[in-house]
Amino acid sequence: MSQTSFSNLNLHADLLNNLDSLAYHEMTPIQAQSLPDILAGHDVIAQAKTGSGKTAAFGLGLLNKLDVQARTIQALVLCPTRELADQVSKEIRRLARTLPNVKVLTLCGGMPFGAQLSSLEHGAHIIVGTPGRIEDHLSRGTMSLKQVNLLVLDEADRMLDMGFQAAVDAIIAQLSTDRQTLLFSATFADKIKTMVKRIMIKPLMIKVESKHDSSTISQHFYQVEDDRQAMRALRLLLLKHQPQSSVVFCNTKRETVNIANTLTQHGFSAAAINGDFEQWQRDQTMVRFANKSISILVATDVAARGLDIEALDAVFNVQLPHEPETYVHRIGRTGRAGSTGKAFTLHNGNEYKLTMLADYLADEIINVSLPPESLLQQRPAKPEMATLQIGGGKKQKLRAGDILGALTAGKGISGQQVGKIQILDNWAYVAVCRDRVNLALEKLAAGKLKGRSFRIRLI
Repeated sequence: MSQTSFSNLNLHADLLNNLDSLAYHEMTPIQAQSLPDILAGHDVIAQAKTGSGKTAAFGLGLLNKLDVQARTIQALVLCPTRELADQVSKEIRRLARTLPNVKVLTLCGGMPFGAQLSSLEHGAHIIVGTPGRIEDHLSRGTMSLKQVNLLVLDEADRMLDMGFQAAVDAIIAQLSTDRQTLLFSATFADKIKTMVKRIMIKPLMIKVESKHDSSTISQHFYQVEDDRQAMRALRLLLLKHQPQSSVVFCNTKRETVNIANTLTQHGFSAAAINGDFEQWQRDQTMVRFANKSISILVATDVAARGLDIEALDAVFNVQLPHEPETYVHRIGRTGRAGSTGKAFTLHNGNEYKLTMLADYLADEIINVSLPPESLLQQRPAKPEMATLQIGGGKKQKLRAGDILGALTAGKGISGQQVGKIQILDNWAYVAVCRDRVNLALEKLAAGKLKGRSFRIRLI
């Protein structure tokens, strides 16, 4: 038995059995270093890069501590974005599969307040949510956190960057001081240190090495003179490497829109996402990106935090971020779960930023030449999939099997030509091979799902 086996931990047998069924046998570094202290009841500060397994670390900690018989809110997880909260809730439910009747409730802005109120009235053990909506429930008296014995601040640095300091303070004021507090953050800036002093008791600091193995992520740097040359460079790199799925990182919200529009005008399949977007826009964009109907996502660091992105081929930095830790967090989006990835970074030669990054990476930054300009004559490849939106979802009792059955009935579309099917409360999305999308539209429009006709459109 290895030293990093989950079976070495003082975990409930039901949790260990479930970990085994999920093929979670060996702990990641952040789990191995933090879980013993979390299970022992200590306050813990954990600094680790994206994809490190931190959700399972605090998820196992709160589930091991849970008294399922007590129908009270015992754990609170605060996240900066709805996407991260949804991702965290999903993982906690997976980890809790073998525990009886564990209720995990997600409370975020952009969702109907009435439905959340109804769910709260039925009781919950664990609340996962964004600070604004949690504070809203507390101010209305629709929720009590007096019995919470474990607080988790996930992506704490981004919560503060997004202006949630006041909301977080108001929420913590409603909690018992006799609680365990866990803080997870990719960076550990001064504002985090200030908050730690106020809300934690003798916390243990755990930091997992945040550099990326060059055998997993190949990093490439290019110097450009100005924004115009940067856009040409980005197009050249996209045409040269043709990633099926990539994220382009920018430093401002305006840049995300401008760059996505420019790429689209040149024939690329790109969409922007930033904090100014409505929740439905974020949901729709992420559905299309996840099912490979969009090849390129253009995002700010804040907007990208918490997005559940799988199998990302490449990351592009249109300019260097302000902090070296942010660079590491960005490129950590690719090369995950044993796969390899590429990171391409454009910069204007800012000596101070380059020196800081080189020192942080403990490696020399060497600029390489851009691909030949002749590549700009090529047309970008189209995504292999297209997305259809169906005007019905969970509340209309639609299931993935209903949609798949309607598409594959008769001739023309096989199961292999249907991609991801995602069902939300009142909408459903299905990815179909691009060369079969017109036939798919005809089939769904002409037929019925659950005995009903629904509005279908290509997005």
